[in-house]
Amino acid sequence: MASMARDLLAQESVGATLERITASATELVDGCDAAGILVLHARKVETLAPTDQLVVDSDQLQEQLGEGPCFDVAQRAEGERVFRIADLTGEQRRWPAYAPRAQALGVGSMMGFLLFTDDEDLGALNLYSRKAGAFTETSELAGWLLASHAAVAFSSARTHAQMEQAVATRHVIGEAMGILMGSHHLAEDQAFDVLRRYSQENNLKLREVARRICEQGGLS
Repeated sequence: MASMARDLLAQESVGATLERITASATELVDGCDAAGILVLHARKVETLAPTDQLVVDSDQLQEQLGEGPCFDVAQRAEGERVFRIADLTGEQRRWPAYAPRAQALGVGSMMGFLLFTDDEDLGALNLYSRKAGAFTETSELAGWLLASHAAVAFSSARTHAQMEQAVATRHVIGEAMGILMGSHHLAEDQAFDVLRRYSQENNLKLREVARRICEQGGLS
């Protein structure tokens, strides 16, 4: 687990970090056959780094039905942050529509963990087994430790990616302003105002306008 934590922080991108998280779940948590991260956008589901098609199918089913354990954990900022369903083949009053259809997909038991830091909720790490009774208290503890490390690594990777994007955006805008200043004899604030107005009038992001100027040598 300690080696995994170091490995997570060493990944070079958000995507690589997420893939390492879900792969680690199948490697380190007893009984885990598949894993993925579910992120909610309002009530739309996004599946990140699934290790098996089973994960995607389950997430889509929960979005379609508007219910399910992963769905519940991902949308709760407070309250329940962990769930373990030892046997999905039994009656599940809490998810009466989801449970039988998940069983038909081949799900025997499930666990889920909210990925969160002090500042934000990031989604839910969901673990699946094709066997009923596969997940024990020990499995839950291992999953919780993994999720704790994963949340920090996910947040760190995303922040780093956002910073890199901000630097890249600033660079391309500066280059575009330089082109406008040189070709139209504009001051710096005038060049930026040209970018801003074109962005607003054409409903384009400032970075996209700047990229076009850099590629075309000006605004057509």
